[in-house]
Amino acid sequence: MGRYNLSAQRVHKHASQLLEANRISAPPPWYDTIATFPPSAILVRPIFQRPTVRKATRKPSKLFSPVKLGYEEDRLRWEYFNDHPWELARSRVVLENDGRDHEKWDWSHALCQPETREVGEAGVNAWTRMQQQSQASRPLNGEAVVQRQMWLMRHEDMSEAKAYDAARKELYRARHLQETEQRVAKGEEMHYGANFGKSPLEVGMQLEDAQWENWKAWAEKETTALKALQGSAYTGMEVDSALDAPEVAQEEIQELAGDVPGSRAGQSARGGVAVHP
Repeated sequence: MGRYNLSAQRVHKHASQLLEANRISAPPPWYDTIATFPPSAILVRPIFQRPTVRKATRKPSKLFSPVKLGYEEDRLRWEYFNDHPWELARSRVVLENDGRDHEKWDWSHALCQPETREVGEAGVNAWTRMQQQSQASRPLNGEAVVQRQMWLMRHEDMSEAKAYDAARKELYRARHLQETEQRVAKGEEMHYGANFGKSPLEVGMQLEDAQWENWKAWAEKETTALKALQGSAYTGMEVDSALDAPEVAQEEIQELAGDVPGSRAGQSARGGVAVHP
């Protein structure tokens, strides 16, 4: 047969020989089909040829590539958040930044609420009027500083550094006023019996103390196990064998002293000497 089994290709030929010799009375059902569609003569799988990819002779056009957009506010935002990295940790509503702040807010007014030293009803009215003028409901964040800086640079002819310094100082003063109002309001509520629970700093310290106690217990357990392992490594068999050795009589030691090399007698040892009887 050789290397390959070719019996499947000769099945129609064998069937024809059997019909001619009257060994079978009727042709098999597959006789005509095999005659019409004989088995394939290729016994190996054809090698797949990878299509050759021609290198582009010309660079692709940049017509459909996205254009890198850059705004003047991006550079101002980078400067502000680089100087105030913890501003990104403040919670913020994404919906408030829709790109149409210039239609809702008037950046010609300062971010902070102006000072007033009037008292009584006149002071309250002046304070309310100043709040409305400075748009007290506007969110105080880094974007407000950037927009205020942009307005100062375009309308007040300030330099970038001077406008940035003025805008950030206005934000500092506004934040100071807000924190003072919140601290006073909290003190008044606590005076009337309000309980605000633990502060985030206290909660963090409590969690840190719990982790410290867990580590302390683990360290004590590991230290005890290490000491036990070191103690078990020293068995003390050498000391016990020395203590269990029989005592040698003084007379036997004196008899053997003259035959020991290096003794005062100066005699050399001749042969082995039995120390123990």
